Amino acid sequence: MERWVCTVCGYVYDPEDGDPDNGVDPGTAFEELTEDWVCPECGAKKDMFEPE
Repeated sequence: MERWVCTVCGYVYDPEDGDPDNGVDPGTAFEELTEDWVCPECGAKKDMFEPE
């Protein structure tokens, strides 16, 4: 699965890790994240991410 980088702060969303602090299980692809999911570091929306 592809990793995605926040263009605002540089946070990397890794599907293997998920985002458990925000209810996203490991193994969750970026495309499967809900539309209201935001960067856990800076709060940027999903459309501010691009593939690594």
